[in-house]
Amino acid sequence: QVHLVESGGGLVQAGGSLRLSCEASGNIFSIHTMVWYRQAPGKQRELVAAVSRDGSTNYADSVKGRFTASRDGAWNMMTLQMNRVRPEDTAVYICQADVVVGGGKNRPTGFWGQGTQVTVSS
Repeated sequence: QVHLVESGGGLVQAGGSLRLSCEASGNIFSIHTMVWYRQAPGKQRELVAAVSRDGSTNYADSVKGRFTASRDGAWNMMTLQMNRVRPEDTAVYICQADVVVGGGKNRPTGFWGQGTQVTVSS
């Protein structure tokens, strides 16, 4: 089994910064793409940022230039640096990863974390 645990959420004032982390653990052979999603009350889940295995990134238009996702640290971690946050960034931020489990002969399987709450006050 594979577990994804997010951390770093909290309350921040508009214009401030916050750094989220996602750590994967379990029976992992390799991790392919890792993705940050967010879901605000009454809204659909949306992709925020994706980081491929080679480090290439893709961002939602609403966060380009403000958020930076990376996997520069440990091989099983992804971070999301959130700068110049806005009230509309308030949401539960959820980590998703495509993981090859076991001995490496399986195709990647998607796993999800429980999410971490980010609240931006105006």
